[in-house]
Amino acid sequence: MSYSIAIDGPAGAGKSTIAKTIAKKLNFIYVDTGAMYRAIGLYFLRLGITDEAVIEERCKEASVSIQYEDGEQQVILNNENVNGYIRTEEAGKMASAVAKLKAVRSQLVELQRELAKTSNVIMDGRDIGTFVLPNADMKIYLTASSKVRADRRYQELILKGEKCDLLQIEEDIIARDKQDMNREFAPLRQADDAILVDSSEMSKDEVVEKIISLYNNVGKDGSFCGN
Repeated sequence: MSYSIAIDGPAGAGKSTIAKTIAKKLNFIYVDTGAMYRAIGLYFLRLGITDEAVIEERCKEASVSIQYEDGEQQVILNNENVNGYIRTEEAGKMASAVAKLKAVRSQLVELQRELAKTSNVIMDGRDIGTFVLPNADMKIYLTASSKVRADRRYQELILKGEKCDLLQIEEDIIARDKQDMNREFAPLRQADDAILVDSSEMSKDEVVEKIISLYNNVGKDGSFCGN
């Protein structure tokens, strides 16, 4: 019988890093749903298409699948491994734009649900606990202040040698929060049965330890209730 952990939260909260680390510790399959939306965003970014009606009409042209090599998720867009192209700021903004479209979400949610049916998974995104896996065995809402999230992203980009502006990054994060929380279809929100974890003053290791502790104490026997 498979077990599922859903981690939702706003942009830059560290969901992917945390989920990936926990997956390795628990020997779960990590499903980075944000990467899947980034792949479709990349597809239309390359085409220079931003019109929502056109994107909804043509999103089936973007075939996105997940493969695993040495335990690491590889995102495949039309038979191309795009792991090295989907982490730019431009791809992130485009991902947020296409993710609000019902046709795009329906296309990817089917694949995400199938993965959860057959394997122990930890999945992160914006609407995992509320829409993709509403019956997930354990739900976490991971967040942090916009200032902290912007600083984390700034440090990541500086380490990559990219030029960036901290204030602009925070403005972009706040704008993405607004868009994700106010989209018509499956908006970002904390599920009623999810537990809130604010990582503003926590290290990555502390967040991982807290979530694994929750899993060990109240998650395994199915009695998790988000308290």
